[in-house]
Amino acid sequence: MKKNCIRNFFKLLFLTFIFMLGINNTCFASSEEITTYSPACILIDLNSDRILYSKNENEKMYPASTTKVMTAILTVENCDLDGLATVSANAISSIPDGYTTANLQEGELLTVEQLLNVLLIHSANEAAVVLAEHIAGSVEAFSDMMNNKALELGCTNTHFVNPNGIHDENHYSTAYDLSLIGKYAMQFDEIKNIVSKTSYALGTTNKYDKTDRIFSNTNDLLHEGLATYYPYTTGLKTGYTDPAQSCIIATASKDDISLLCVVLHDERTEDGQSQRAIDCKRLFDYGFNSYSMQTIAKKDDVALDVTILNGTLETRSLSLLYQDNINALLPNDTDLSNIFPTSVLKTSVFAPISAGDVIGTITYNIDGIDYSTNLIASHDVVETEVISIVIKIFIIIIVLLIFAKIVRMIYKKK
Repeated sequence: MKKNCIRNFFKLLFLTFIFMLGINNTCFASSEEITTYSPACILIDLNSDRILYSKNENEKMYPASTTKVMTAILTVENCDLDGLATVSANAISSIPDGYTTANLQEGELLTVEQLLNVLLIHSANEAAVVLAEHIAGSVEAFSDMMNNKALELGCTNTHFVNPNGIHDENHYSTAYDLSLIGKYAMQFDEIKNIVSKTSYALGTTNKYDKTDRIFSNTNDLLHEGLATYYPYTTGLKTGYTDPAQSCIIATASKDDISLLCVVLHDERTEDGQSQRAIDCKRLFDYGFNSYSMQTIAKKDDVALDVTILNGTLETRSLSLLYQDNINALLPNDTDLSNIFPTSVLKTSVFAPISAGDVIGTITYNIDGIDYSTNLIASHDVVETEVISIVIKIFIIIIVLLIFAKIVRMIYKKK
């Protein structure tokens, strides 16, 4: 008896060990460990806003020239790209030594589109001031516009004091807030087209007759032949100051997946490599390799079946179909059979019903994100005369009962 107890104990211990081993293996396989040099970064899916990876994403840090993305947003929202702006003396003199400029000249007339190109491709600091003055009249007034727009986009830990990111103790943002700004910016074709270019040539103007102002994009992820090149890069904007170190809002697209990452306060490795580029590649590779766009529900498939009470015997059994595909970016090992939807039908669903009529909605909530589509009728449902007559008789009886009660109350009062 004692031997059996001991034997059973060791069997149980062994099975427990195997079970725990299985759990550990499963957990390890389902989450890839990422290491980044950046002390604060984030990776999001641009289609759903799903956060795929984050690290200190709400910590306030200096954004450097990634600030210029907000300047570009306000520019495309408030300006005609063909409109002309004049380079002021303040735009030139307000840029400290050591900061990037495009050699713009006082009194030079440039189109808004030209200024946007040198702003986003070359990171020209005086171009940001020209645009700020052109739009709001002053840097201070434009900064107010920037802060208001940031709040509108949901940025709760951001404060701007200038349009270019020149260092100031009161000029800060976070990886998460910059991801909101970057996502919003990439909705504008004008910005998307500019930030994907590898170079830009600023032509002659009323104050500059040379053609030597040719600028390379500061985003090294875009440049083939460099060690920093990443083939799926589509933008967006780099930044650097001594206090902020290397920063970037970067975007990349592969197949049907579009990602955005923000990396802040990176430096260089001991052998001189760009930590910023390494972090971006690691984050993008993680997103593209660990996630895939999966179809949760297919258009015209049956979601559920219902019975329409006042329908004819032949038509009352009704299938509700998905009006559209429901697609979501999910980890590759996601078991779709474990995802259950919530259906909401209209408060009153009665015949007659036509095929294609919207009967309700169906929603899958995955990690706090809702994926929805309408539910539509698969066929016509004809109203039955019998049930219609019964319903009418029922209504008449109710009315008569109410009328009789009223008469009785009046009689009692008399």
